[in-house]
Amino acid sequence: MAEPESSSDRRCRGRPQLRSDDETRQIIYEAARHEFAANGFAATSTEKVARRAGVSTKTLYRLIPSKTELFEGMVSDRLDRFLADVNLRTAARYDDIEQALTAALLACMDLVLDPEVVALQRIVLQETGNTSLARTYYKDGILRTATTLASWLKRQVKQGLIQLDDPDEVAGMLIGMVASSPQRATVYGGLPLPARAEIEKRVATCARLFLRGCRASG
Repeated sequence: MAEPESSSDRRCRGRPQLRSDDETRQIIYEAARHEFAANGFAATSTEKVARRAGVSTKTLYRLIPSKTELFEGMVSDRLDRFLADVNLRTAARYDDIEQALTAALLACMDLVLDPEVVALQRIVLQETGNTSLARTYYKDGILRTATTLASWLKRQVKQGLIQLDDPDEVAGMLIGMVASSPQRATVYGGLPLPARAEIEKRVATCARLFLRGCRASG
């Protein structure tokens, strides 16, 4: 005959497992992403974010004390996820430096022109007086993308494939070459994002023009 369950056994089995603070932050950031995208920064309230996340405002403020910190944390979290997918190692499949650089720049463009990243930039632009938001977007988006590309360029220099005095500066220049015009047209001009074929053509052209000036001599 089976032993009857104790009251403590029943309580343990019926009590829902508590989430960690990190897990709760992720849920809050996901809710904030939807609210900011729908309403912009100024019109988004922490109460609505908390309600969408299924947490109390007290819990939200304990983990994230202000709306600015909520936006900054959400941006950092989203860009962390995007940058994890910017895998420049795919460029290693190519023996030809022009094809490899094209693949690397295309990976960066996929981040810069991602619809969600563009939406985040629009929110930042709406808050022109909030330097904290702009600084967060620059530090966690633009600067980190350039740093990732610069690391890849340094490896190509070390292998003797190209000659560069300052790969960090060149990385920023390259991203500006491939991304600034279509990004401005979309963010400032309200034009649709360019088609994939157009992006690939632009990236290939920029890679070819760039390498004419820095290809290592045989």
